[in-house]
Amino acid sequence: MSEETKDKEKEKLKNLEKLSERGMNPYGSYRYERTHTCQEVTEDFEELQGSEAKVCGRIVGIREHGKIIFMDIKDRTGTVQAVLREDEIGNGFGNLSLLGRGDFLGVEGEIDKTSHGEESVMATDFEILSKALRDIPPRGQKLENKEKRYRQRYLDLISNDETKEVFRKRHETIRAMEEFLQDEEFIEVETPILQEVYGGALARPFKTHHNTLDREFYLRISNELYLKRLIVGDYEKVYETVKDFRNEGIDTTHNPEFTQMECYWAFADYKDMMELTEEMISHIAEEVLGTTSIEYNGQEIDLSTPWERVTMLEGLEKYAGIDADDMTRKELAIKAENKGLKVDENDRWGDLVALLFEELVEEELVQPTIVYDYPIEISPLAKRKRGDERLTERFEIFIAGDELGNAYSELNNPIEQKKRFEEQVKMREEGDMEAHGMDKDYIRALEYGMPPTAGLGIGVDRLVMLLTDKQSIKEVIAFPQMAEEEGEIRLRSDKVED
Repeated sequence: MSEETKDKEKEKLKNLEKLSERGMNPYGSYRYERTHTCQEVTEDFEELQGSEAKVCGRIVGIREHGKIIFMDIKDRTGTVQAVLREDEIGNGFGNLSLLGRGDFLGVEGEIDKTSHGEESVMATDFEILSKALRDIPPRGQKLENKEKRYRQRYLDLISNDETKEVFRKRHETIRAMEEFLQDEEFIEVETPILQEVYGGALARPFKTHHNTLDREFYLRISNELYLKRLIVGDYEKVYETVKDFRNEGIDTTHNPEFTQMECYWAFADYKDMMELTEEMISHIAEEVLGTTSIEYNGQEIDLSTPWERVTMLEGLEKYAGIDADDMTRKELAIKAENKGLKVDENDRWGDLVALLFEELVEEELVQPTIVYDYPIEISPLAKRKRGDERLTERFEIFIAGDELGNAYSELNNPIEQKKRFEEQVKMREEGDMEAHGMDKDYIRALEYGMPPTAGLGIGVDRLVMLLTDKQSIKEVIAFPQMAEEEGEIRLRSDKVED
């Protein structure tokens, strides 16, 4: 902290003490009966001029001219100028000099213009609603330091209207998505965050302990297996927008805590889900942005339907010149190594197809593309492809080189699902900590019968990144996980007392 900042904070504390000495409690207000927002005053000025108004918000600018003080008051809608004159305010005028940028104030007065023609609230009374003890960035000066913006999102929001707009669009994205699903007769349900057996994705979980039950639980990595239990229970269309948790690395497209929407549709397959997915995302863009033509990272992208569709094997041949369809596991391994990729001795044919596709093809998929028919080795919950036992009826959507969603014709054969889980357990024993465990209750559920079903998961954070032209997931998550701050005091307790 700079000496200048320390001096400002000392001054704010002194001003707080002076207000207290004068019998004023800046934190004593419980509410303020606002009659107009700042935006209403400015946008409807001609209609409102001459009428009384009560506005409130944060002070973002102060200019003192003798016995007149001009304050810029900002609320969620905009900013309006308040003019406070000693002859109108009276004895309380002296307390205004103890206020500063960041404080919250309510003012009451007539809506009118100053002698210089500035639209203002000519205050006759005011109420201090809260006092800030730290300095906020000057008006018009954005908080640029990314580390500080992510750690102190509240300060970022105070100074950057663009950040507020991102989170407004995030809200509208989720709302448009859920309204679309509801119009398609999907119903919203709830599934557990704490799970005895985690599943639904290939990922490491976060682990916790329940004291009363004396059992280990996991934060969900996906809600898939619980949503499909509801399909077994004769629901036909369900969805849930949730926080999932994966104990994995942090980069521009990954955060350990992230938001995902998953939906399941009985009596449908992955081709039905392809149509729903592209229609839904196109609809969301229209609702949030008013267009399906967007710019992301300097690239023009058209989200209107229909989208390009290509199988994973076709994509490898088209973009990387690799005809994996007729290649053996050994040939694929040699091809991957020649491309500078790391090959594990346990990698199977399907693992290598996926590796080559991820490293050589994904970044080429700029326009919305549905990539389908994935190898069975990397799709333990998907149904086998009709006509090719090596593949499954699975697809992912790619836009601007990033994967935004994943979907299957869901495997509903309990005998085969058990075998696939057993293969995953074996992989875990061989060191793959992202492989599935054995979910015996899910197998039991399938034994009661699950109809043909299509399922879809959409990464909400990545979709918001696309619609707001942000290249880091930290920009669209209000409070992203961060590495330990230098000099941070860490609070630890080795034992939690009841």
